[in-house]
Amino acid sequence: MPSRLSDFSLQRSWVTIGSFDGVHLGHQFLIRKLVEGAHSAGCRAVIITFDPHPAVYFKRVPASNLLSSPEERESLICSLGIDQVITLRFDAEVANLSAEEFVTLMKRHLGLEHLLAGVDFALGKNRTGTIAELTRIGLPLDIHVEVVPPFVLNGQIVSSSQIRQLLQSEQVRAANTLLGRPYSLTGEVVHGEARGSRLGFPTANMQIPSERLLPSNGIYATWAIIDGRPYPSATNVGVRPTFDHSLPAPRVEPYLMDTDGDFYGKELRLEFIEFLRPEIKFPDATSLIKQINQDVEKAREVLEHDA
Repeated sequence: MPSRLSDFSLQRSWVTIGSFDGVHLGHQFLIRKLVEGAHSAGCRAVIITFDPHPAVYFKRVPASNLLSSPEERESLICSLGIDQVITLRFDAEVANLSAEEFVTLMKRHLGLEHLLAGVDFALGKNRTGTIAELTRIGLPLDIHVEVVPPFVLNGQIVSSSQIRQLLQSEQVRAANTLLGRPYSLTGEVVHGEARGSRLGFPTANMQIPSERLLPSNGIYATWAIIDGRPYPSATNVGVRPTFDHSLPAPRVEPYLMDTDGDFYGKELRLEFIEFLRPEIKFPDATSLIKQINQDVEKAREVLEHDA
């Protein structure tokens, strides 16, 4: 659950602040640096992040834009050795804090000694807390501000916005490289219209949180993980244009191979491995079934090499 800084009473901490959406390779680089430095100094490694995402709160990006849920983000961050993840509720109260007020709160409630920040980092209302300003604020409070250079891969700075762009332009493998793992979506398996079953390919209709970013419409080779077990799968992301009434919004529907299990009500995590083809309208069900057979075989081939 989102918190307030006043909920905490920590001693001697190193802190970094950010949205950390997706916890990609750049985030991982910064987090590992924080953990190493904090623990070497005998301090706690603390991350402050936000819910909702500040860019969503200020309506700079659509709400359906996130690479990770708050729970997934926290789990990924903790796996890197962080001692404390603080998810602050981003609301008018937080948005209106000045940089000096925010830093003072961190000193009082987290025992802040060392703040790690990226080159372009800014904190506080109207982003007035630039690196130079934070250094000035920190001096009398005995807080050191350290600038961490951006993480560069193949000549490009790794960023969440770049990953979103790749996922929405059919480049899921490139996005996975920057994430350091397959892009995944998690949702409950719910009842659909059973169109897949009538075609001979029963799919698991996933209920995805509305704030999560869907990859571009198309067919993907995926792993479907249920109760810790991975199933090879071919997944359609889209609106099913072949049928008379296409869907008003895209759905995520994996066909799980090598099982006839009933997974309704189960939580399913879907890992996207490779884009296979765009979603297209077929002239009839026979043509669609023929193509689905080819999709399933292609997905199986991709996943055999991925395993």
